[in-house]
Amino acid sequence: MKSYTIRRAEGAPPLVADFDAPAWRDVPSLAVDEFRPESSDHRPSTAVKVQYTDDALYLVYRVEDRYVRAVSPGYNAGVCTDSCVEFFVRPKPDAGYLNFEMNCGGTLLCYFVEDWRRKPGGFEKFTPVSEDLGRAVEIATTMPPRVDPEIAEATTWSLALRLPLTLLENFVGELGALSGQTWRANFYKCGDDTSHPHWAAWSPVRELNFHDPDCFGEVTFG
Repeated sequence: MKSYTIRRAEGAPPLVADFDAPAWRDVPSLAVDEFRPESSDHRPSTAVKVQYTDDALYLVYRVEDRYVRAVSPGYNAGVCTDSCVEFFVRPKPDAGYLNFEMNCGGTLLCYFVEDWRRKPGGFEKFTPVSEDLGRAVEIATTMPPRVDPEIAEATTWSLALRLPLTLLENFVGELGALSGQTWRANFYKCGDDTSHPHWAAWSPVRELNFHDPDCFGEVTFG
């Protein structure tokens, strides 16, 4: 099982999509490099850094990509079909997990999943996070909201987000002080309907399904 230590931030990092910004310069990164064999020959290099404060998680992604597109029509649309990065997190072993999926243009999909077995239209037990709650997730990106036609040339893009802990607590209950806690989580990069589809994880998945919490790695708050 892969593991990563989330550092406590000195102060709230500015919400800028800059992997090398001063607030992020010394933060260790993890690599999203476990590609599924179903992927095309396009294997984008994806790295993530994470920090936390008393009230939020902060993430920044950098993707060295090609075949970049973003056409999903809006909140909770199927952004995984675009050039997309994702963060799945399960704070408590006896509760479900939240999946945060963002296309390169900053469009968000967010569910709370309690039973990840698939059925037509979704999962056995899941709750789409309402748009009112989803607005609490702040996202910054280097790409425009819509990317169409697809950009075939080499393109490096970055995306940052702030996840307020109160959003997670709406679904899993009070979290308390984070220092010393270990959660289960995974980080992904995909592009299902791009011209060169690919599926990569930080902690490897045993089939082409990012929604298996048994495959999540461990993140510990330092």
